[in-house]
Amino acid sequence: MHKKSHFNKKDVLEHLKEARLRGHEASQEDHGTESPGYVSSANDALKETAIAVLLLWIVVHELDLLTSRKEIFIFFGSFLFGYLLWKSARSATIGWSRLSRLNRLMNEEKKEIESNPEEEREELTALYRAKGFTGELLERVIDVLMSDDHKLLLVMLEEELGVSLESCDHPLKQALGAFVGCFLSICTLLIGYLLSPLYGVVIAAYVIILISAYIVTKIERLNSLSHVIWNLAIVFLTSTTTYFFTKLWS
Repeated sequence: MHKKSHFNKKDVLEHLKEARLRGHEASQEDHGTESPGYVSSANDALKETAIAVLLLWIVVHELDLLTSRKEIFIFFGSFLFGYLLWKSARSATIGWSRLSRLNRLMNEEKKEIESNPEEEREELTALYRAKGFTGELLERVIDVLMSDDHKLLLVMLEEELGVSLESCDHPLKQALGAFVGCFLSICTLLIGYLLSPLYGVVIAAYVIILISAYIVTKIERLNSLSHVIWNLAIVFLTSTTTYFFTKLWS
């Protein structure tokens, strides 16, 4: 019986390009293309907590909604406790979703290896020929990889689909990262408020955003000054717009 080809009438190189795109879609984070993992989750939570509190603080302060320190602590304490749980749970959910996509991709690739070994050999040959392997050496490399289905699966995931399983953190680890980031942000904002009830929260929020932007530049090797300035500019635009709209409505 003729086995159905998974090339779908495409040549090997076209199939490899399509496979690499599927691998990228399966491995990327749901909230963007930032570097994945618990460090990214922590940094994301650190920054977003500061921004959320900054905007909320502007509205509450300018509309004079809370008149005593006790009311302020109850209001923001309740909000931040819920936000802390939300960010942690969301990071875990994102992690599980990503692992589910990767697991589905692994199962699809495993079936392809079992049902179409000759086509997998063609893909491997094209991949390693592009790396500079030729002749007898190329054949020996392909023979070694094809002799072990487990090793072949890992190679096809990394070489064909561009997916590295080592970069996938456990969802609970990502949730812990988000919890830590959110908690640190809360502590910094609280210290800022205790030092200066009027301006401490605003200053603390900008310090947190500055640190968060700097962390991203180190992780993703970006231009430090440019990235930090853009982040601060965006937050300044957002907070000042919120301030003026609040003034307008009051």
